[in-house]
Amino acid sequence: MRWLALISAMMLSFSIGSAASQTNASGEGNDLPQLRNPAEETIEIGLSTETIAIASNFGGTRLTIFGALDNADPLIQRQGRYDIIVVLQGPARDLVVRKKERYLGVWINAISETFLSVPLAYSLASTRNLQDIADEKTFRQLSVGVQNFYLTPEEPADTSGNIPIFAEQLREMKIREGLYTQNIGAVEFISRTLFRASLNLSTNTPVGRYRVRALLFRNGVFLREANASLEIVKAGLEQSIYDAAHKHSLLYGLFAVFLAIITGWIGRFLFRRD
Repeated sequence: MRWLALISAMMLSFSIGSAASQTNASGEGNDLPQLRNPAEETIEIGLSTETIAIASNFGGTRLTIFGALDNADPLIQRQGRYDIIVVLQGPARDLVVRKKERYLGVWINAISETFLSVPLAYSLASTRNLQDIADEKTFRQLSVGVQNFYLTPEEPADTSGNIPIFAEQLREMKIREGLYTQNIGAVEFISRTLFRASLNLSTNTPVGRYRVRALLFRNGVFLREANASLEIVKAGLEQSIYDAAHKHSLLYGLFAVFLAIITGWIGRFLFRRD
């Protein structure tokens, strides 16, 4: 009888615990507030166009990127502690940086460094100054910022000390060419959850496939990243010439030489003096 009473008490306790669990799971009878996941915000982006055609009259353009912030914390929004950085980079190529030296009155190429998979163009837009969004270590880990993404040398074991110098010179050359840019304040919220970013593409923008990154920060902490792709192509006669130069390089070179000879002969015939 003692065993039967003990088993009955255990079964009664189990049934009460199960009922309490079902009540809590359904949300009824639970007065405690549900805690939010501190990193449940998500970000989505869309491009104004997925293909940009470059013709002979191309003078640069502006790319507009729209995005939405979901599951945002209203308190953080009112405090303005959400920051967004948008990056457009690509295409990647191996680049050689050479140093010229004067020898016997003639400038010649001296030492050089090769860097692998370097983005030919890099444009950044942000809500605020980068130092006000996060620390430099975070940006280096995310490869965000003209001065923060890593340039991979072909010979990383080189101990001459030239790699950092040549890497800095490569960045400065790209900045002077207008291919590496940072536009502070070019990302703005147009509503509580929608934002817009504007990136300028220069006249010498290389053709190829580009990657668009949108990074979300909250109180200096990186949360999410959204990605999209963009294709920049040549159009019309420029595209035909570009394809001929890359697919039939020998014939293209011979035709260029022949055209130069014919043009010179015609010019000499038209402007000759009797």
